[in-house]
Amino acid sequence: MSSLTFGERLRAAMDRHGPVCVGIDPHPQLLSEWGLSATADGLRSFARTCVQAFAGRAAAVKPQSAFFEEYGSAGIGVLEETIGAFRDAGTLVILDVKRGDIGSTMAGYARAYLADGAPLAVDAITVSPYLGFGSLSPATDLAAATGRGVFVLALTSNPEGASVQHAGGPGASVAHSIVAGAAALNAHAAERGILGSIGLVVGATVGTAVADLGIDLAGANAPILAPGFGAQGAGSREAAAVFGAALPRVLVASSREILAAGPNIDLLRNRMERARIH
Repeated sequence: MSSLTFGERLRAAMDRHGPVCVGIDPHPQLLSEWGLSATADGLRSFARTCVQAFAGRAAAVKPQSAFFEEYGSAGIGVLEETIGAFRDAGTLVILDVKRGDIGSTMAGYARAYLADGAPLAVDAITVSPYLGFGSLSPATDLAAATGRGVFVLALTSNPEGASVQHAGGPGASVAHSIVAGAAALNAHAAERGILGSIGLVVGATVGTAVADLGIDLAGANAPILAPGFGAQGAGSREAAAVFGAALPRVLVASSREILAAGPNIDLLRNRMERARIH
């Protein structure tokens, strides 16, 4: 790995390519729309097209692990190939796995994705903090040791999320505590004047939740992975309202809006360029 932190590498990639993270989400319907079979062979063709379209051009890509796992060992093999191809091209890979567990199990997940030399090693993963923010320490500790990152689910855009994430109310909500936890781990980076490596997942469609809950996103010094743009309805106006002063740290996560242009390589690249919001 580079001697730079994940936050530094992500900031440089966003500045160079624009703040867009392309979701690599090969669900069966999309494979069909691309004229591919819902098989490991179809999955491989899809993934190779995505590599050709986005490698070296996007700030980051975000494969959704579930859509590879459903094909068993063959699908995991395609995922491994895809991760390797993007990383060989210098494109940051954020694997969307949303792992969250305790003790030795969480440590195992961390080693699978964040350890040097692991077959599925990536630049960052998504994690779920709902067994307590401290349960993530095996992942956050290993990420820090290897120059990688994690993105912690904080305020998600699914309707069910609010029942957990908003619990406790303004200033004391679960989401508030998650952002505070990320801020504490990013404090040293803030002192150095660099972007932290403990990111947050905050949906661009959460409306006034950030303000209503009294959450200081800008103060967390965290990169923010923001789904909800394009096909899900959010645009630049919604982004400004949700993220405020933290907007320069927002990495737009777009999948359906971009991938709908496939399998034509030029159209995929053009759609990615249009996904930028700032």
